[in-house]
Amino acid sequence: MTATDPTDFSALLPYNVKSIVEGWIHDDMPSFDVGGLVVGNDQKTAHLFMKSSGVFAGKPFFDLVFQTLGCQVEWNEDLACEGVHKEITEKVCLATVTGPVHMILRGERTALNTMSRCSGVASLSREAADRAKSLGWEGWVAGTRKTTPGFRIVEKYGLLVGGAATHRLDLSQMVMLKDNHIWACGSITSAVKLARKAAGFSQKIEVECQSLEEAMEAAEAGADIVMLDNFEPSQLKNDAATFKQKFPNVLVEASGGITTTTMPDYLCPHVDIVSQGKLTQGYPCVDFSLKITH
Repeated sequence: MTATDPTDFSALLPYNVKSIVEGWIHDDMPSFDVGGLVVGNDQKTAHLFMKSSGVFAGKPFFDLVFQTLGCQVEWNEDLACEGVHKEITEKVCLATVTGPVHMILRGERTALNTMSRCSGVASLSREAADRAKSLGWEGWVAGTRKTTPGFRIVEKYGLLVGGAATHRLDLSQMVMLKDNHIWACGSITSAVKLARKAAGFSQKIEVECQSLEEAMEAAEAGADIVMLDNFEPSQLKNDAATFKQKFPNVLVEASGGITTTTMPDYLCPHVDIVSQGKLTQGYPCVDFSLKITH
Protein backbone atom coordinates (compact mmCIF):
# COMPACT_ATOMS: atom_id res chain seq x y z
CA MET A 1 0.00 0.00 0.00
CA THR A 2 1.31 3.45 -0.85
CA ALA A 3 0.20 6.92 0.08
CA THR A 4 -1.10 7.44 -3.45
CA ASP A 5 -3.02 4.17 -3.56
CA PRO A 6 -4.55 3.43 -0.14
CA THR A 7 -7.11 0.66 0.31
CA ASP A 8 -10.44 1.25 2.03
CA PHE A 9 -10.73 -1.62 4.51
CA SER A 10 -13.91 -0.39 6.23
CA ALA A 11 -16.15 -2.88 4.39
CA LEU A 12 -14.35 -5.70 6.25
CA LEU A 13 -15.84 -4.72 9.59
CA PRO A 14 -18.46 -7.13 10.97
CA TYR A 15 -22.02 -6.15 11.84
CA ASN A 16 -21.34 -6.58 15.55
CA VAL A 17 -18.85 -3.71 15.48
CA LYS A 18 -21.86 -1.52 16.33
CA SER A 19 -22.40 -3.37 19.60
CA ILE A 20 -18.68 -3.17 20.34
CA VAL A 21 -18.80 0.61 19.96
CA GLU A 22 -21.93 0.78 22.13
CA GLY A 23 -20.01 -1.15 24.77
CA TRP A 24 -17.21 1.41 24.72
CA ILE A 25 -19.70 4.24 25.19
CA HIS A 26 -21.42 2.40 28.03
CA ASP A 27 -18.04 1.76 29.66
CA ASP A 28 -17.32 5.49 29.68
CA MET A 29 -20.81 6.42 30.94
CA PRO A 30 -22.29 3.70 33.15
CA SER A 31 -24.36 6.23 35.10
CA PHE A 32 -25.03 9.99 35.20
CA ASP A 33 -23.11 12.45 33.01
CA VAL A 34 -23.06 15.66 35.06
CA GLY A 35 -20.86 17.41 32.50
CA GLY A 36 -23.52 16.67 29.89
CA LEU A 37 -26.12 18.36 32.09
CA VAL A 38 -23.91 21.43 32.39
CA VAL A 39 -23.48 21.94 28.62
CA GLY A 40 -27.08 21.13 27.63
CA ASN A 41 -28.37 19.85 24.30
CA ASP A 42 -28.03 22.83 21.94
CA GLN A 43 -26.81 21.98 18.44
CA LYS A 44 -23.09 22.64 18.15
CA THR A 45 -20.21 21.90 15.79
CA ALA A 46 -16.80 20.55 16.75
CA HIS A 47 -13.63 20.25 14.67
CA LEU A 48 -11.38 17.18 14.65
CA PHE A 49 -7.68 18.03 14.52
CA MET A 50 -4.72 15.75 13.81
CA LYS A 51 -1.84 17.12 15.85
CA SER A 52 1.07 14.69 15.39
CA SER A 53 2.58 12.85 12.44
CA GLY A 54 1.58 9.32 11.55
CA VAL A 55 -0.58 7.09 9.36
CA PHE A 56 -4.22 8.12 9.67
CA ALA A 57 -6.49 5.19 10.62
CA GLY A 58 -9.67 4.49 12.55
CA LYS A 59 -12.14 6.56 10.56
CA PRO A 60 -15.03 4.02 10.65
CA PHE A 61 -14.81 3.71 14.45
CA PHE A 62 -14.94 7.49 14.84
CA ASP A 63 -17.99 7.54 12.59
CA LEU A 64 -19.75 4.80 14.54
CA VAL A 65 -19.19 6.45 17.92
CA PHE A 66 -20.95 9.62 16.81
CA GLN A 67 -23.54 7.82 14.72
CA THR A 68 -24.53 5.89 17.85
CA LEU A 69 -24.92 9.19 19.72
CA GLY A 70 -27.06 10.83 17.02
CA CYS A 71 -24.37 13.15 15.65
CA GLN A 72 -23.18 13.71 12.09
CA VAL A 73 -19.58 13.59 10.92
CA GLU A 74 -18.43 15.38 7.76
CA TRP A 75 -14.91 14.52 6.64
CA ASN A 76 -12.50 16.61 4.63
CA GLU A 77 -12.02 13.80 2.12
CA ASP A 78 -8.94 15.42 0.58
CA LEU A 79 -7.13 15.17 3.92
CA ALA A 80 -8.84 12.37 5.85
CA CYS A 81 -7.68 9.40 3.79
CA GLU A 82 -6.91 6.23 5.76
CA GLY A 83 -3.55 4.67 5.08
CA VAL A 84 -1.84 7.93 4.19
CA HIS A 85 1.09 9.04 6.32
CA LYS A 86 0.63 12.67 7.29
CA GLU A 87 3.61 14.78 8.30
CA ILE A 88 2.18 17.29 10.77
CA THR A 89 3.91 20.58 11.49
CA GLU A 90 0.70 22.44 12.38
CA LYS A 91 -2.56 20.80 13.44
CA VAL A 92 -4.80 19.84 10.52
CA CYS A 93 -8.61 19.81 10.56
CA LEU A 94 -9.85 16.45 9.25
CA ALA A 95 -13.57 16.58 10.04
CA THR A 96 -16.47 18.39 11.66
CA VAL A 97 -18.94 16.80 14.06
CA THR A 98 -22.42 18.29 14.43
CA GLY A 99 -25.09 17.40 16.99
CA PRO A 100 -26.38 18.05 20.51
CA VAL A 101 -23.38 19.39 22.42
CA HIS A 102 -23.75 16.93 25.32
CA MET A 103 -23.68 14.05 22.81
CA ILE A 104 -20.58 15.38 21.06
CA LEU A 105 -18.76 15.59 24.39
CA ARG A 106 -20.10 12.21 25.45
CA GLY A 107 -18.40 10.59 22.46
CA GLU A 108 -15.31 12.79 22.33
CA ARG A 109 -12.84 10.79 24.39
CA THR A 110 -13.99 7.37 23.19
CA ALA A 111 -13.70 8.44 19.54
CA LEU A 112 -10.31 10.09 20.02
CA ASN A 113 -8.86 7.21 22.05
CA THR A 114 -9.91 4.73 19.40
CA MET A 115 -8.54 6.70 16.48
CA SER A 116 -5.27 7.66 18.18
CA ARG A 117 -4.54 4.01 18.97
CA CYS A 118 -5.62 2.70 15.57
CA SER A 119 -3.39 5.30 13.91
CA GLY A 120 -0.55 4.31 16.25
CA VAL A 121 -0.77 0.67 15.17
CA ALA A 122 -0.98 1.71 11.52
CA SER A 123 2.05 3.98 11.85
CA LEU A 124 4.24 1.34 13.48
CA SER A 125 3.04 -1.25 10.95
CA ARG A 126 3.87 1.03 8.03
CA GLU A 127 7.36 1.62 9.41
CA ALA A 128 7.99 -2.13 9.71
CA ALA A 129 6.49 -3.03 6.33
CA ASP A 130 8.39 -0.27 4.55
CA ARG A 131 11.64 -1.29 6.24
CA ALA A 132 11.27 -4.89 5.06
CA LYS A 133 10.35 -3.82 1.54
CA SER A 134 13.30 -1.42 1.32
CA LEU A 135 15.62 -4.39 1.92
CA GLY A 136 14.12 -6.28 -1.03
CA TRP A 137 12.37 -8.88 1.11
CA GLU A 138 9.10 -10.15 -0.40
CA GLY A 139 7.52 -11.86 2.62
CA TRP A 140 4.87 -10.75 5.10
CA VAL A 141 5.39 -8.54 8.13
CA ALA A 142 2.62 -9.58 10.52
CA GLY A 143 1.14 -8.76 13.88
CA THR A 144 0.23 -11.41 16.43
CA ARG A 145 -2.71 -12.29 18.68
CA LYS A 146 -1.17 -10.11 21.41
CA THR A 147 -3.99 -7.59 21.25
CA THR A 148 -5.97 -5.67 23.87
CA PRO A 149 -9.08 -7.56 25.06
CA GLY A 150 -12.17 -5.80 23.76
CA PHE A 151 -10.07 -3.73 21.37
CA ARG A 152 -8.78 -6.44 19.04
CA ILE A 153 -10.79 -5.34 16.01
CA VAL A 154 -9.30 -1.84 16.12
CA GLU A 155 -5.73 -3.05 16.45
CA LYS A 156 -6.13 -5.67 13.70
CA TYR A 157 -7.71 -3.02 11.46
CA GLY A 158 -4.75 -0.73 12.16
CA LEU A 159 -2.34 -3.45 11.05
CA LEU A 160 -4.10 -3.72 7.70
CA VAL A 161 -4.28 0.03 7.14
CA GLY A 162 -0.58 0.28 7.93
CA GLY A 163 0.35 -2.40 5.41
CA ALA A 164 1.04 -5.36 7.71
CA ALA A 165 -0.73 -8.73 7.81
CA THR A 166 -3.12 -9.34 10.68
CA HIS A 167 -1.98 -12.93 11.33
CA ARG A 168 -4.92 -15.02 12.62
CA LEU A 169 -7.73 -12.85 13.93
CA ASP A 170 -8.76 -15.13 16.79
CA LEU A 171 -8.75 -18.72 18.04
CA SER A 172 -11.33 -19.72 15.43
CA GLN A 173 -9.26 -18.57 12.44
CA MET A 174 -6.37 -20.86 11.58
CA VAL A 175 -5.04 -23.46 14.02
CA MET A 176 -2.00 -22.48 16.05
CA LEU A 177 -0.41 -25.30 18.03
CA LYS A 178 2.00 -23.79 20.55
CA ASP A 179 4.31 -25.42 23.07
CA ASN A 180 1.55 -25.87 25.66
CA HIS A 181 -0.67 -27.64 23.14
CA ILE A 182 2.17 -29.99 22.23
CA TRP A 183 3.06 -30.75 25.84
CA ALA A 184 -0.59 -31.33 26.76
CA CYS A 185 -1.19 -33.60 23.75
CA GLY A 186 2.04 -35.54 24.02
CA SER A 187 3.73 -34.90 20.67
CA ILE A 188 3.73 -32.64 17.64
CA THR A 189 2.55 -35.45 15.38
CA SER A 190 -0.39 -36.35 17.61
CA ALA A 191 -1.42 -32.71 17.94
CA VAL A 192 -1.28 -32.03 14.20
CA LYS A 193 -3.15 -35.22 13.27
CA LEU A 194 -5.96 -34.49 15.73
CA ALA A 195 -6.16 -30.84 14.66
CA ARG A 196 -6.45 -31.89 11.01
CA LYS A 197 -9.41 -34.15 11.79
CA ALA A 198 -11.30 -31.15 13.11
CA ALA A 199 -9.96 -28.45 10.77
CA GLY A 200 -10.30 -30.50 7.60
CA PHE A 201 -9.12 -28.84 4.39
CA SER A 202 -10.47 -25.36 5.10
CA GLN A 203 -8.08 -24.23 7.84
CA LYS A 204 -4.31 -23.98 7.88
CA ILE A 205 -2.38 -25.47 10.79
CA GLU A 206 0.68 -23.74 12.21
CA VAL A 207 3.04 -25.28 14.76
CA GLU A 208 5.37 -23.40 17.07
CA CYS A 209 8.78 -25.07 16.93
CA GLN A 210 11.85 -24.75 19.12
CA SER A 211 14.24 -26.59 16.78
CA LEU A 212 14.73 -27.70 13.20
CA GLU A 213 13.84 -31.24 14.25
CA GLU A 214 10.47 -30.09 15.58
CA ALA A 215 9.80 -28.16 12.38
CA MET A 216 10.56 -31.26 10.31
CA GLU A 217 8.21 -33.35 12.46
CA ALA A 218 5.45 -30.76 12.14
CA ALA A 219 5.74 -30.61 8.35
CA GLU A 220 5.82 -34.41 8.04
CA ALA A 221 2.64 -34.57 10.16
CA GLY A 222 0.88 -32.16 7.78
CA ALA A 223 1.42 -28.64 9.16
CA ASP A 224 1.01 -25.82 6.65
CA ILE A 225 3.19 -23.33 8.54
CA VAL A 226 6.03 -23.74 11.01
CA MET A 227 6.98 -20.98 13.41
CA LEU A 228 10.68 -20.90 14.28
CA ASP A 229 10.34 -19.29 17.69
CA ASN A 230 13.07 -17.40 19.55
CA PHE A 231 15.84 -18.48 17.17
CA GLU A 232 19.06 -16.49 16.89
CA PRO A 233 19.22 -14.85 13.43
CA SER A 234 22.09 -16.99 12.11
CA GLN A 235 20.47 -20.19 13.34
CA LEU A 236 17.14 -19.13 11.91
CA LYS A 237 18.57 -18.54 8.44
CA ASN A 238 20.50 -21.82 8.38
CA ASP A 239 17.60 -23.91 9.69
CA ALA A 240 15.05 -22.20 7.41
CA ALA A 241 17.23 -22.96 4.39
CA THR A 242 17.61 -26.62 5.42
CA PHE A 243 13.88 -26.91 6.09
CA LYS A 244 12.88 -25.39 2.73
CA GLN A 245 15.05 -27.86 0.85
CA LYS A 246 12.77 -30.65 2.05
CA PHE A 247 9.48 -28.74 2.41
CA PRO A 248 9.51 -25.88 -0.12
CA ASN A 249 5.72 -25.41 0.08
CA VAL A 250 5.46 -25.13 3.86
CA LEU A 251 5.57 -21.54 5.08
CA VAL A 252 8.21 -20.50 7.61
CA GLU A 253 7.45 -17.83 10.20
CA ALA A 254 10.10 -16.15 12.34
CA SER A 255 8.88 -14.89 15.69
CA GLY A 256 9.95 -14.13 19.22
CA GLY A 257 11.16 -10.73 20.43
CA ILE A 258 11.63 -9.34 16.92
CA THR A 259 11.34 -5.57 16.50
CA THR A 260 11.56 -3.31 13.48
CA THR A 261 15.12 -2.48 14.52
CA THR A 262 16.24 -6.12 14.72
CA MET A 263 14.00 -7.43 11.93
CA PRO A 264 16.58 -7.04 9.12
CA ASP A 265 18.76 -9.65 10.86
CA TYR A 266 15.99 -12.23 10.40
CA LEU A 267 15.04 -11.58 6.79
CA CYS A 268 16.09 -14.07 4.14
CA PRO A 269 14.54 -15.80 1.10
CA HIS A 270 13.65 -18.89 3.16
CA VAL A 271 11.55 -16.97 5.71
CA ASP A 272 8.03 -16.13 4.53
CA ILE A 273 6.64 -14.29 7.57
CA VAL A 274 8.14 -12.20 10.34
CA SER A 275 5.70 -11.46 13.16
CA GLN A 276 6.02 -8.75 15.78
CA GLY A 277 3.94 -8.62 18.94
CA LYS A 278 5.12 -5.05 19.44
CA LEU A 279 2.95 -3.83 16.56
CA THR A 280 -0.11 -4.18 18.82
CA GLN A 281 1.61 -4.00 22.21
CA GLY A 282 4.19 -1.24 22.01
CA TYR A 283 2.76 1.30 19.60
CA PRO A 284 2.86 5.07 20.23
CA CYS A 285 -0.45 6.90 19.92
CA VAL A 286 -1.06 9.62 17.33
CA ASP A 287 -2.40 12.85 18.84
CA PHE A 288 -5.89 14.08 17.91
CA SER A 289 -8.21 16.61 19.53
CA LEU A 290 -11.88 17.62 19.13
CA LYS A 291 -12.79 21.25 19.80
CA ILE A 292 -16.23 22.83 19.99
CA THR A 293 -16.64 25.92 17.81
CA HIS A 294 -17.18 29.03 19.92
